[in-house]
Amino acid sequence: MKMFMAKSLAIIALMFISVLTGMELANNGIHKIKGYDDPNFQSAVAIKESEQNLNATFLGNEISSHDLEAKKKKLEEMSAYNFFSSMGKKLSDGLTGASEKLIKKVTE
Repeated sequence: MKMFMAKSLAIIALMFISVLTGMELANNGIHKIKGYDDPNFQSAVAIKESEQNLNATFLGNEISSHDLEAKKKKLEEMSAYNFFSSMGKKLSDGLTGASEKLIKKVTE
């Protein structure tokens, strides 16, 4: 058992190191493909915290906490009706009730 755990931990460590190495090689490959060192080259996700708010950049698009709050408020005001969601809820309620009745009958 000890050998199995030792081998498993060694394999997990090797895989982890391989993933990190692959990410570094991919980053170097991206820089090679560009052909020059671009100071405007951005990472996929960047988060900046200031004293009052939190700003994030996702794939070059600026996202701030105020934008998220406005979107949340807009969604709450819309309160859209989703037909498929309501049908799914009714179906799950029906199946739950039927299975409870079946279990009660079988156990009695």
